Order: sequence, then C-alpha cells, then structure tokens
Amino acid sequence: MCGAKSIMFLGTGSDVGKSVLAAAFCRIFRNAGYRVAPFKAQNMALNSFITPQGGEMGRAQVVQAEAAGIEPHVDMNPVLLKPTSQMGSQVIVLGRAIGNFSAAHYYEYKKELVSVVRGAFERLRDKNDLIVIEGAGSAVELNLKAHDLVNMAMAEMADARCILVGDIDRGGIFASLLGSYSLLSGSERERIMGFIVNKLRGDPRLFEDGVKILEERSGIPVLGVVPYFQDIGLAEEDSVALGRKMSARRNGAAPEALRIGIVRLPFISNYTDFDPFESDPRVELVYFEKAAQVFGFDAVIIPGSKNTIEDLDALRKTGMADALSAFHKSGGVVVGLCGGYQMMGGVVRDPHGVESCIKVIPGLGLLDMETEMYPEKTTSQVEAGLICQSLPFPCSIEVLAGYEIHMGRSVSSGMARPLFRISRRDGKSADIRDGLSRPDGSAWGTYIHGIFDNDGFRNGFLEYVANRSGKVACAISDNFSFGVWKEEQYERLAEFVGRHVDVDRILKEVIG
Repeated sequence: MCGAKSIMFLGTGSDVGKSVLAAAFCRIFRNAGYRVAPFKAQNMALNSFITPQGGEMGRAQVVQAEAAGIEPHVDMNPVLLKPTSQMGSQVIVLGRAIGNFSAAHYYEYKKELVSVVRGAFERLRDKNDLIVIEGAGSAVELNLKAHDLVNMAMAEMADARCILVGDIDRGGIFASLLGSYSLLSGSERERIMGFIVNKLRGDPRLFEDGVKILEERSGIPVLGVVPYFQDIGLAEEDSVALGRKMSARRNGAAPEALRIGIVRLPFISNYTDFDPFESDPRVELVYFEKAAQVFGFDAVIIPGSKNTIEDLDALRKTGMADALSAFHKSGGVVVGLCGGYQMMGGVVRDPHGVESCIKVIPGLGLLDMETEMYPEKTTSQVEAGLICQSLPFPCSIEVLAGYEIHMGRSVSSGMARPLFRISRRDGKSADIRDGLSRPDGSAWGTYIHGIFDNDGFRNGFLEYVANRSGKVACAISDNFSFGVWKEEQYERLAEFVGRHVDVDRILKEVIG
C-alpha cells in the first residue's frame, strides 16, 4: 500500500494501555511535525461522541484525535458497538446506528464490514503521514481469529508495524508477552517490532533483568518500560475504567469541596460528561450505586443510559428511585443528562419496543414531563444558549457547545420550564427548545452531553449548589479551564511516554 505509514498497538489483553499509548504517540508524532491520525476498526465503548458531521464514534479515538491536533471523524472508528443488554449491542457503522444485534447475528454480519473498514482506513491514509492504529483486547484470541476485524487482520490490511503491549501491574508479564508472541503465526510475528512493558510500579532499573529475559526469549527488543502513573488525566471509555473511578478516592479536591454524586446505572453511558468535575479542585466526584449513599452529596446527577427503561426499572427495584425523591424533597439538587433526564419525568413510554419489552414505566416524578421512545436516533453537535429565567444561577458565556445522542422525545406536561435554546445543530441554524427545569433550579435535565465542559456554565452550577449547601467551595478561583487543562494533559503524556520509550527507534522502524 502507498500513502501514510502505519504503527499499531496490540495488547496481551484488555486495559493494558493501548488507548493511552496510542494517544501519546499521536501527540509525539504531531509534535515531530507529522500529519497523524488515529484509527480503530471496531470499538466497544460505554462512552461515545458526536462529530461535527453528526456521526457517532468511540471516545478513545476522539481523545487520540485531540492529541493529534485534528478534528474527530467517524473514519477513525468506522464500527462502534454499544451494549444495550447482556447479550446484544447497538451497531454503529460510519457514525450511524444500523440496529441492535445479538452476538451471533453480529458475527454473521461482520464479513460485510471489511470493505467499510478498508474504505475508512484508506481515506485516512491518503490524507496523513502516519496512522496510529489501536487493536482491541487480546491480539491472540484464537477462537475469535476467523472473525477478526481489528487486530492482526487489520495489521495486514494496513501493512502496519506493530508493538505488543503488556501490563506488568496485573502480574504475569512474561507469560502474557511471550505467550501472546508465540501464539502468533510466523508472518504475524514478522510484523511485531518489539514489546512495551506498561504500568511498572517502582524503579524501572529493577526490571533490567526482565528486559533481558524478554529479549533473549523472543529475539525482539523491548522498546520501552513505562511507569505507572495516576497524575495525567485522559477521558476513558470502558467498564474497567469506570470500576477504577468508583473505587478511587479523590486526593486533589479542596477541603470544602462540593460532593457531587453520579448514580452508577447498570447501563451507564457517556460518563465522560463528568470529566470536568474530576479535574476541578472545587469538586469531589463520587460514583455510587447504593440508595443509602444519596444523602451524603450536595448534588446528584443521573447520567446517560444505553437502556433508559431497564435502568429506570433497576432504580425502582433497588430503592434508588425513592431515595432520589427523598433527597430532592430534603433540599438536594438533582440533575439528569440524556437518559437520566428522561427518567426524571412522570412516565417513559416505549410503544415500538426500541429499548425494552416494558412498554410503559413510571418516572421519578421530579419534572413535569413525559417521554416517548422512537426508533430514529438523534446524533448532532449543537450550540445553545441558556434561557436565563429557567435556572437561578449565572452563566458567564452566551454560547454553550455540546452534542446530542438519544432515541426519545420529552415534552413538558406542567410547570417545568425549557432550559436551553439550540441555535445551531450540525452547523445549521436552528430554533429548538431543549431540557426542562423546576422554577427553583433544584431539579433539571437536558439531552445535551458535554454541557459541563463549558467553563462558564459549570461555574454557575457550582456556585448555585454551594449556596444551597452553605459551602464556600466556589469562593476558590474559577479560573480553571477544562480545555486548557486537557491540552496540558496531552503534552504531559507525550513527554512522559517519550522519556521511557525509544521513540527514535520506533520512528526509524515505521518510516524507514
């Protein structure tokens, strides 16, 4: 193949650090002056994003595109799977949902996606100097190899030079790297330029003997030993990352920080909506799933969901629905985003069976509205303005940016006020009302994801919550910019990985 050269990060398993290393090299290559783009043929993600063209793609490739300094595009992630049940997923191809598939059905359909993946990759290749490709899970799942679309089959399609990544923190680094390498065919091993040992705790010098063992037994080099880090923040997208968030304690929050709780729904999605709070020193963010925990927060947010009706049913069965109602009656602030917003009304209907066999379910009753599910999926980037009388807190910016991903419509049935006026949708002028709020702002919701990325809106919200809670957290400087903070993280990541990996050797191997 002519055009851009390709480097691919393959893993010995899930969550070994492929996404993060791909993002690091997108920034490293970009800083070296190359036109670089990320690519992952097929992704399965809890979190997705809407491109300027209105297409849906996985968050990891959005992060990698941002690291590369380019606009995200669905060609970077042509196939996205979003689990909607324990046995099936919504399948999104080139940014558009084509239906819900069982695992067996999807495996049968997969062969039809080869040309889609090839076309997306070739369009990227023709516009760039380097393509940074990410594999999925383990590169050597032998029972899945016949249906492979994203690992060694993709490496062959792209004629990519590959790096095999192992996670030393989970143990068994020799078995995982050497075992994975040995299970590759001879032609596949020829594509592997070396190993990266990731997430090493302690002094890297203590693993020098380990490097020798890996090199002697495999005959290929260890290209880097990357230490474990926790002080560089990147958006994450899968259930493993969410598990870490639920178990982690926030160390950087101020002593008087506002405690904001995120309900851990069974089918939670787009929890990257809350990344700005994780980075903000005025906030202690906690993901929780027990009803008794709700009264320990200054505000509670019900996040997006891949299955609103099933999640609402779960809230009722676990007592969380009653707890949220009691929390609000006691003076707490409750916010709903997308699916969480749909749950806040009086009823959710699904007459077409879009999400569930449950046709009607009572909502939480926090907003005077009714929601009905429709088969058509709304996916749009939007610009909106806050309707000032709808929320009793200030917003220092006139235009708010965000995106929509939903399959329902919500209509006011009482005193709830429209929250936002969408003025542009997918770059075109619009005049659409979105969201609803109680007159006192104690309960509100919106379909707009990314609303808290807007610094002015987030600052106003935190000031309002602090005043209701009697806290002074918002007296802390509000100069924190989430956009500036993200850019700093990409630079720090590139510098950190660049110190521990032989970048020059990798470039020479890939570029020639």
